[in-house]
Amino acid sequence: METLSGHFNQWWAAAIFVVIYGSILFFIPFYKKMEKKPARVYIAFILAFAIEMHGIPFSMYIISMVIGKNLPNGILWGHTLFNSIGFLGMYINIVLTLIGFVIIGNGWYNIYHKYWSKEDGEGKIVKSGVYKYIRHPQYLGLFLLSTGMLIEWMTLALLLIYPVIIYMYYRLAKKEETDMIDEFGEQYTKYMKETKMFIPGVI
Repeated sequence: METLSGHFNQWWAAAIFVVIYGSILFFIPFYKKMEKKPARVYIAFILAFAIEMHGIPFSMYIISMVIGKNLPNGILWGHTLFNSIGFLGMYINIVLTLIGFVIIGNGWYNIYHKYWSKEDGEGKIVKSGVYKYIRHPQYLGLFLLSTGMLIEWMTLALLLIYPVIIYMYYRLAKKEETDMIDEFGEQYTKYMKETKMFIPGVI
């Protein structure tokens, strides 16, 4: 714990991290109340990550209270995967973060200019940019950001919240597709057959 003391009690760093990673929610459409619940789970995830990396290692404290002894660094707190992959986890997080921001930004740009603007008085199916390859780029971006954080700084809290994020945004994506079918009918059904939900050629 002493060797990693420089990581903790840096609340200014935790605040900056939360602001940067939380700001991407402004680039994801929120036109239904249902979308607010997944957003809250994502915020809880980034709060847990920022606080455990820069504030206090509360996962270590919780587990230690349960088992009655302190855990060494790398057991569900701190650089959990460091002994296996070294600083590669940090680099993977950086790469996934950059890709995630690009995908979210591209998705927002195309949705804003092609569907939200509704220049002709009605929305239209967006097939430009990243939407040419996948149907839910913003949610894929969130998955990439969350996965990167988990790989770099795996903790008990993140392990518990991560599958909830995946489930809730997958469920939200399915609900939105039902709404799109109601709005566009066969046009959107055809688009669904031409593209995957999150990963081109996979799913």
